[in-house]
Amino acid sequence: MHASHRESADHVRERIERGVHDRAAFRAALGDVPKNDRDGWLDHVLALDMIPEDDRLPAGCVPYLPSPVDALLRVIDQARVRANDVVIDVGSGVGRAGAFFHLMTGARVMGLEIQPRLVRASRELAARVSVSQMSCIEGDAVNLTAQIAVGSIFFLYCPFSGDRLAKLLAHLQQVAREKTIRVCSLDLPIPACEWLVREPPFAPDLAVFRSTHRDEGTKEIQRGILKT
Repeated sequence: MHASHRESADHVRERIERGVHDRAAFRAALGDVPKNDRDGWLDHVLALDMIPEDDRLPAGCVPYLPSPVDALLRVIDQARVRANDVVIDVGSGVGRAGAFFHLMTGARVMGLEIQPRLVRASRELAARVSVSQMSCIEGDAVNLTAQIAVGSIFFLYCPFSGDRLAKLLAHLQQVAREKTIRVCSLDLPIPACEWLVREPPFAPDLAVFRSTHRDEGTKEIQRGILKT
């Protein structure tokens, strides 16, 4: 990473720590960094030097892998994440994506993470950069139904698949009966659900779904709009 971009990251981090963070300035500073350097720039802003090793994972869970910054940008834009949203990051790791969502949009972020080491790292990150609207709950996401219920946007970067994914989607369907939600899946195929409608643009790696009422969802399926 070029020295000027490292200085930019230092300046952004200093403003965050002083409590004078500006979302527009943060996005502008990121935009000045070449795409290939943006992940390193964000890691420098968040002082993320090392990722803790994974704990022993339950069957069906995937080891932690940080989300690419440009993919996170597309999630924010396509899902139209706003300051009044509550983003639930399923399999949140060290909190990197959650911190980015908050710093970019002002949204409250709750991470759900099953690995104790990563939970500790996430909480340390939130304290280090003074992100008060970011929290991390330790536990298996499929069992954290009360925490899931507060969300309006759900981000999944391949945390698990199979039965665990099916159980999570069943919980999300219950949430969607009370309010409209968006489900954002990165590198994770979501099985067809009549209550989820995929929104354009249709990228091979990222899918953003909007929840809909049962009758409306049925009509969308019949029109061939729902894509998996």
